[in-house]
Amino acid sequence: MDVGAVLIAITGVAGTLGGALLTQRGADRAKKRELEMGHAIQEARENLELRRRCYTELHREARQFATALSRHLYVMRDRAPGEEDIRALETAKDAHRDCWSETLMVAPDTVIGPANELNDALTRVYGQIKRMEQGKPRQGETLRSAAEAQHALWPLIRATREAMRGDLGVTGAAPWPRSDASDHPAVMIGDFEEALGGPDS
Repeated sequence: MDVGAVLIAITGVAGTLGGALLTQRGADRAKKRELEMGHAIQEARENLELRRRCYTELHREARQFATALSRHLYVMRDRAPGEEDIRALETAKDAHRDCWSETLMVAPDTVIGPANELNDALTRVYGQIKRMEQGKPRQGETLRSAAEAQHALWPLIRATREAMRGDLGVTGAAPWPRSDASDHPAVMIGDFEEALGGPDS
């Protein structure tokens, strides 16, 4: 048997097997990249959906908390708050706190900034109302000042909403004219009923 022919045959077989092995490895790498890309896309979708849910709940609960503060001021103006009144305010506060805590774990800084400003403002108004409710207001704290502070929550809610919409990629040019006049306490005419009406946010 010709040794050269044998070597050529062996080389041919080795080449064929090596080529098949390289092809298989290339296919495995491509499949791995495809799976990794699929996982990344799925993870991004799930993260987006988590943020969308958190933002929806936070926006809703912030509005509910602001409205509950408004209602409580009306009650305090007309009579001493009862247990049901106090429980309604506490429920709204707790619901907002829970949504805020969850949002802190998933939202980027562009959302956390305005949302934190809103949270601080809600907490300040709540504290002022509770001090007055307990007969221990600080200097300058009145129903009127609390009503003005509550009224000022609505622009902060709107700013937080816009930051959240921006993060979700759904913000576009507002189709309605913006009016800053209704956001300013100067539009109030003296009785805080008008101060308690929140503009659309």
